[in-house]
Amino acid sequence: MLGLAPPRKPRKPSLTPMIDVVFLLLVFFMLASRFGSDYAVPMKLAGGSAASTGYSGPPRVIDVLPEGERLNGVTIETDALVPQVASLTESLDDTIIIRPRNGAVLQRIVDVMTLFEEAGHTTLVLVE
Repeated sequence: MLGLAPPRKPRKPSLTPMIDVVFLLLVFFMLASRFGSDYAVPMKLAGGSAASTGYSGPPRVIDVLPEGERLNGVTIETDALVPQVASLTESLDDTIIIRPRNGAVLQRIVDVMTLFEEAGHTTLVLVE
């Protein structure tokens, strides 16, 4: 007689590889997607309008430093920046020059520009 082994119960398929693939796809799409929204600062390019009269009035140069700001070479607190510049301007269309200095973080520059944008100033010039 032939001695055959007793029949085995069929194995259930393992779900572990499928779960691994699902988690890998989940991690991939989480890393590849954008969760925040980008913020764009609208700026006019220099020389864009021939009708522009140019810069007039007292100097309004803001140096953005890594540790603070200077208005016309004088160190000033960020909270006092907009009122001080407002005293140097006749209207909200007057040109304000923003000049980042060595080591200034881009976010600090954007924050200063946003302060003036929220105050209603429309002509900001960013120079090197």
